Amino acid sequence: MAKKDPTDLTVEEKLKALYQLQVTLSGIDENRELRGELPLEVQDLEDDIAGLTTRIENIQREIEQFDHAVYQKQNEIADAQASLERYHAQLDTVSNNREYDTLSKEIEFQELEIELCNKKIREGMAKMREREFDLHKAEEKKADLEHGLVENLEETHEEEERLKEKALELEKKIEPRLLASFKRIRKGARNGLGIVYVQRDACGGCFNKIPPQRQLDIRSRKKIIVCEYCGRIMIDPELAGVQIEH
Repeated sequence: MAKKDPTDLTVEEKLKALYQLQVTLSGIDENRELRGELPLEVQDLEDDIAGLTTRIENIQREIEQFDHAVYQKQNEIADAQASLERYHAQLDTVSNNREYDTLSKEIEFQELEIELCNKKIREGMAKMREREFDLHKAEEKKADLEHGLVENLEETHEEEERLKEKALELEKKIEPRLLASFKRIRKGARNGLGIVYVQRDACGGCFNKIPPQRQLDIRSRKKIIVCEYCGRIMIDPELAGVQIEH
């Protein structure tokens, strides 16, 4: 079935197409407004991510320090064990009690040093495990925030692209002269509304009262009527698909 030429549409069809376009364009406006607010949310997320990145770097640095401390203690143990072997060997060659006592004290000191180093290593390993757990949690949280940030941006972008495509399809149904007039009205309107429905006997854009006869003309849908105060195109609520409570 061939598409109806926009110029052949009835006034009612033209108004309906215009209102559908307005709803779609308002959706794009809201999306952009959300994106205008989104940078604040994005900034909050980015600040959280930056904070976590710093935390992760600090934890990694602490882990490296613990690892280095453990390595040092292991070297100290190796040195102490080498000294023990040397002192034990020297015990067999001592010539008097004073030398024996001195070597015995050195052996005792080195054994205590090894015990202390082993204690420090156990403590260091326990702290490393704690910090590695903290690191894992921080990296998980950072990944979740980064995923949420990307998802948020993608969703708003995809929604806007979908609305843009819909708006282009609707524009093809509207004759160029009327479309240009609508866009001009919309551009000059503070809230981006180029076409509005009557609300409580008033213009839905500027809220100035509309005389009863003019409301009848709007409901008849025989001609395009604009608000004498704000210049917006006006339609009746029923055409806009709005149920008015009486």
